[in-house]
Amino acid sequence: MRAVEIRPGVRIRWVEVPGASPARVYLHGLGASSAPYYAEAVAHPLLAGRRSLMMDLLGFGISDRPTGFAYSLEGHADALAVALAKIGLRRSEIIGHSMGGAVAIVLAARHPEMVRSLVLVDPHVDPATPALGAPGSRGIAAYGEADFLSHGFERVLRDVGPHWAATMRMAGREALYRSAVDLVRGTSPTMRKLLMELEVPRVFLHPEEAPPSGARELTAAGVQIVSVPNAGHNIMIDNVEGFARAVAQQRLSV
Repeated sequence: MRAVEIRPGVRIRWVEVPGASPARVYLHGLGASSAPYYAEAVAHPLLAGRRSLMMDLLGFGISDRPTGFAYSLEGHADALAVALAKIGLRRSEIIGHSMGGAVAIVLAARHPEMVRSLVLVDPHVDPATPALGAPGSRGIAAYGEADFLSHGFERVLRDVGPHWAATMRMAGREALYRSAVDLVRGTSPTMRKLLMELEVPRVFLHPEEAPPSGARELTAAGVQIVSVPNAGHNIMIDNVEGFARAVAQQRLSV
């Protein structure tokens, strides 16, 4: 475990595997933590040998959880950019799952010097409508913040199941709620539009049975759409071999 102070008393932490450059930076989804989700894939023979940083975004996993932070997508991206700069990394390969994919897109748009390429793992790219009882960010964002902090968090934790709960219970409640609200609200321009306008190599991994909407337009904008079989939303866990192969085989050099 390593750490860097991004502002006085606030640290982002990560688990690092040494190796060759360029580094790969792995970003988790909402309520998750990077090492539990990516460690097996990082060690896979197709991906091993590269410097790999399994980063926990502010408010999640082993990183600090300041209650005064906005936890917007832009805030996450800017905090990550500060951390990467202090580590001394430029032009890394960024691999982001779900919400982490949205943060990766915003990072590339706001801090292009930090990003060599993007691998987006079933990412959020469009705004969504909050709805009580809906899975993930939509259900969390349907609460008011006070209600979520007082009782909604425990209800969500109970409903998500043991795997997700194992990392979600590590999240700061304000971090989880505010990140979910901003994720369903999206950015302006949208994450999809930002993604289509980026100039770095971009790969969009999706479960074989759940192709992304607007795939034709994404492909026309230069985004590689890659289907991974035998996987649900957590592609890197459900099909480690397929995930590693998909990442290793992409044209990510510039």
